Amino acid sequence: MSGNDIQNQINQLVNELNQHNYNYYQLASPTISDYDFDQKLKQLEALEAKYPEYLRPDSPTQKVGGEITKNFTTVQHKWPMMSLGNTYNEQDLLDFDQRIKKAIGENFQYVCELKFDGLSMSLTYQDGQLLRAVTRGDGTKGDDVTANIKTIRTIPLRVHGEKMPSYFDIRGEVFMHHAAFERLNNERIENGEMPFANPRNFASGTVKMQDSAEVAKRPLDCFLYFLYSDENPFKTHWDSLQAVKSWGFKISEESKLCDNIQQVLAFIASWEQKRFQLSYDIDGIVIKVNSYAQQQELGFTAKSPRWAISYKYKAQEVETILEKVTYQVGRTGAITPVANLKPVLLAGTTVKRATLHNANEIERLDLHEKDTVLVEKGGEIIPKIISVNLDQRLPNAQKIQYIQNCPECGTPLVRAEGEAVHYCPNDEGCPPQIVGRIQHFISRKAMNIEGIGAETVETLYQRGLLKHISEIYELKNHEPELKSLERFGEKSINNMLLGIEKSKEMPFEKVLFGLGIRYVGATVAQKLAKHFKNIDALSKASLEELILAEEIGGRIAQSVIDYFADAKHLEEIAQLKQAGLRFETEEKEVVLQSESLSGKSFVISGVFENHSREQLKEIIESNGGKILSGISAKLSYLVAGDNMGPSKLEKANKLQIPIISENDLLQMIQ
Repeated sequence: MSGNDIQNQINQLVNELNQHNYNYYQLASPTISDYDFDQKLKQLEALEAKYPEYLRPDSPTQKVGGEITKNFTTVQHKWPMMSLGNTYNEQDLLDFDQRIKKAIGENFQYVCELKFDGLSMSLTYQDGQLLRAVTRGDGTKGDDVTANIKTIRTIPLRVHGEKMPSYFDIRGEVFMHHAAFERLNNERIENGEMPFANPRNFASGTVKMQDSAEVAKRPLDCFLYFLYSDENPFKTHWDSLQAVKSWGFKISEESKLCDNIQQVLAFIASWEQKRFQLSYDIDGIVIKVNSYAQQQELGFTAKSPRWAISYKYKAQEVETILEKVTYQVGRTGAITPVANLKPVLLAGTTVKRATLHNANEIERLDLHEKDTVLVEKGGEIIPKIISVNLDQRLPNAQKIQYIQNCPECGTPLVRAEGEAVHYCPNDEGCPPQIVGRIQHFISRKAMNIEGIGAETVETLYQRGLLKHISEIYELKNHEPELKSLERFGEKSINNMLLGIEKSKEMPFEKVLFGLGIRYVGATVAQKLAKHFKNIDALSKASLEELILAEEIGGRIAQSVIDYFADAKHLEEIAQLKQAGLRFETEEKEVVLQSESLSGKSFVISGVFENHSREQLKEIIESNGGKILSGISAKLSYLVAGDNMGPSKLEKANKLQIPIISENDLLQMIQ
């Protein structure tokens, strides 16, 4: 190969791996398996070692992770967060062991730990109190996410105990348990939002949210596993683990002290299948030399400690037969294809179904009837088909064609430009949509109607008593029909009617969420309710006015406009108003701290470093200022943060409206 060919190959690998790093660390949306990434990284390392003249400063071999996000303060790590060398085979571990012995002799121990599949975190404590929490970032500096990390119950805000240094960092992994992931992901699907692929992505996306109140609603967990301090009183890693546990930190009980590499290999083998019994994901085992003195003697490479390595398990894969593809209709009309498989044992469970996501995925796999497919269950909780064994394809097998009509009501499906999902537009006549919409309305996070469950809704729909959510409030007029239904006793009917009556006390944001507007989840409904105050203002809002609301993008705004453009939806809202539901927020009484902003009006737009938009709004109002919904000649100031829409900026400049920062606003008050 010529020099140009080698340089081109290195450049291609660097660019590809940097993109994968960005997808993984910044977007929390990996597009390649860990194994494939590691193989490409090793290929790049080998080329760079052989041809160092072509080594690029931005090569992923020269850094640990992704770039720093703009949403949080950047903090320098006192002790760099280095990555570990990893392997997928035992021989590499034996070679690692030989290198250790050659450097420090035979007298040493290993600590084996589960390799948690989560988000690396560095916690700093001073005088026993949590000072800050910082993400890995690029290994030398990361994002300060302290407010979000403080919401995790297993992370102590204050610790105490024997031999505790006055200042130390403790490293760990933030993760999400399977049960919480499945529950929250199902809620996202029900809200018409894109589900996360796996718990690691969900945990990562949660930690990087701007609103710590929303983070607190998502049950994250954290294991701690390494102590750093200038005054470390311990001689071994194992001793430090036992100590930090006594101080109040959560450490894994599955770690083990091993006397030799054979015990390490036995530990790895024992967890090959046991890992599937855990309530969280691990993707391998971390092996560390136990003695701190020996760790110091072994030292570091540019990016990894020489005294530690990780063994990574390959994702579990198995071949089986695709029996057929069926289609599910969600409450928003979204159509989800599902692969029905010949039952097969995979990762400790019998797998009968796998997600196919959308039409693009079926096309990508080039699925044919009765194909032999390779199914994987790695970081994903839900199994997925990763490829087709073309050698096993049956002669004359018919290609799987994505359906054109709704499987439930026969209506032709629609697919919006730029979207991967097909929808059934017959929201008023498609049974799963009608039932799903009513079930969503009564759910705990929406109207929380006690005494009526999902099965009851199904029964009432089949009997013709419920076809619209407004008809829930007319059930009190149908007691004779209710009593004639099986398992509907007088007590259960009374409880249901009491629950329905009590739901009229639910606040506007809950009612808005319960309406089931596509892309309007519980958080978005809360933001819209706070911004627009009542349903009338919301229903008449333009696209530009909607985007001015906190965290509302173009897709959500357009969905809201489309919803209120439908006369049937307006009629339903009128019926619910008549029933007595709340369609207006209860205004909090503003306690004036000063009148320094009296007579001035503000629009807040963008993302801010130290305050949320809602907090800035409260600051302005409590100092006599007024918040406007849009930019006009009457506006006094535009408070601008990062990622502000260009159209707002352009309009403000055109009208010569002063544009101020978060700090400018605070100085005006002072």
